[in-house]
Amino acid sequence: MAILVNLDVMMAKRKISAGELAEKIGITPANLSILKNNKAKAIRFSTLEMICRALDCQPADILEYRPGPESPEEK
Repeated sequence: MAILVNLDVMMAKRKISAGELAEKIGITPANLSILKNNKAKAIRFSTLEMICRALDCQPADILEYRPGPESPEEK
């Protein structure tokens, strides 16, 4: 996957647990785990905004583009 989610890095920098962040932004711990573990296929801008507000960061602090092999959808 070319887009990586570095949410765990920002959470560690801010010293906040997954449960605490999930509660602050109003999503389930299971959905936060999916996002945190790079299993999500999409993220709503409203969710990204709440994460950035809770962690006092920018989207680029959480999301990273890393070029890789083309996926079958891109061919």
